[in-house]
Amino acid sequence: MPFTPNPIAFGTDGWRGLIAADFTFERVTLVAPLAAEVLAKNFGETTGSNLIAVGYDRRFLAESFAKAVAESVQEAGFDVLLADGYAPTPALSWAAKERGALGSLVLTASHNPAGYLGLKVKGAFGGSVTQEITKQIEALLPRGFVGGKMPGKLEYFDAWESYCRELRSKVDIAKIANAITSGKIRVFADVMHGAAATGLKRLLGVEIEEINGDRDPLFEGGAPEPLPKYIPKLFRAIREAAREGKEEIRVGFVFDGDSDRIAAVDGAGNFHSSQILIPILMEHLSQRKGFKGEIVKTISGSDIIARLAESYHIPLYETAIGYKYIADRMLSAEVLLGGEESGGIGYGSHIPERDALLAALYVLEAVVESGRDIRDLYADLQAQANFQSAYDRIDIPLASMEERGKLLALLNTNTPTEVAGKAVTDCLTIDGYKFRLEDGSWLLIRFSGTEPVLRLYCEATDEAQVKKTLEWAKNWANSAL
Repeated sequence: MPFTPNPIAFGTDGWRGLIAADFTFERVTLVAPLAAEVLAKNFGETTGSNLIAVGYDRRFLAESFAKAVAESVQEAGFDVLLADGYAPTPALSWAAKERGALGSLVLTASHNPAGYLGLKVKGAFGGSVTQEITKQIEALLPRGFVGGKMPGKLEYFDAWESYCRELRSKVDIAKIANAITSGKIRVFADVMHGAAATGLKRLLGVEIEEINGDRDPLFEGGAPEPLPKYIPKLFRAIREAAREGKEEIRVGFVFDGDSDRIAAVDGAGNFHSSQILIPILMEHLSQRKGFKGEIVKTISGSDIIARLAESYHIPLYETAIGYKYIADRMLSAEVLLGGEESGGIGYGSHIPERDALLAALYVLEAVVESGRDIRDLYADLQAQANFQSAYDRIDIPLASMEERGKLLALLNTNTPTEVAGKAVTDCLTIDGYKFRLEDGSWLLIRFSGTEPVLRLYCEATDEAQVKKTLEWAKNWANSAL
């Protein structure tokens, strides 16, 4: 039976596929000129530009795919800026805006496992394009590239330089660097063999303790996703440092493969997802730095975000999961911060793009100015909001997209009215099914936009209830397949 690759389709942030199966040079060089054409259609009049920036992360063959993309876009008549080395995706988003380009094309599969590569399309404004624009790209696929234009120019550029300069302007770099060199804080960073490597050192101008900074396209058999199971070295390093007994604040950061997602580890070696970092950043940016604007959260965000927004008299706006929905809101409203539970956080003071390195700088600034550990900052906020909870998420691989369709049909036709012995009081369906339960806890059942994966999310009063609810959801899915 002949092999049939999956259709080229854009998910929550780009098109991704298995290298040499779905993601091939032939297919990428088909999509890239069409993406450039659509960017020109949507942003050409406002920018007056003919320029496309192209960049890549550290995945297998990423630089070769990027060169092929750059050449195909150049052949289509566009001028191209090609990064001269790996760089964070947000650096390429910034390049689009800073250079006045039509947009950027980034070769990355972000947090996906080693076998994947992908293409992210960023607009002239410096963020992910809308679903409407990606649908325009998909609509041109049957037609393919239409030649006839003179080839454009291709130049190489350093994607880090301007990006780092811009991020340094956002925080008190000297204060953070001084706290590090004087021994007041000790900074660790697990860059997961990805594009954040060397990032904090470049930004701060001082040495930090970087882990997994070498290139490993296999990611040691895991995935470059900021989750506890993938960061044993960081846990070990911080816990060993804690045993030394020094009077210092220890801060650990985790960056995903293309440096647009973040998580953290506190001084005692406890993991903190963006569900905890977002509240800390809300307090720091609004109360210490005096930034204004609304908070934008996805439906999987913690309830403490809404409570703190009310406490600070900050408007709250909720979206489906996928940073492009947050970015779309950031283009039409004054936004203080936009964040998602999977680690993506962006700021109205910058570009409408999640940026893990900028998040790390803001967290460091909050720690230095408060003199408190991450866990203590969050404990203060919990007390302020009168909110205690536990949260977890599990991903269940599915055998095929057909299984995905079967589960989705079941949710549509036989929507649960009770979850783990608790009555459903409300069901939100803007992205999957979010069940609010009688005790105030919630369960979200949804599907990955890029892989055959079922995602289950839960927030409840304690870890035991979270585990029970997720186990119920897992059993529900298994019994239906």
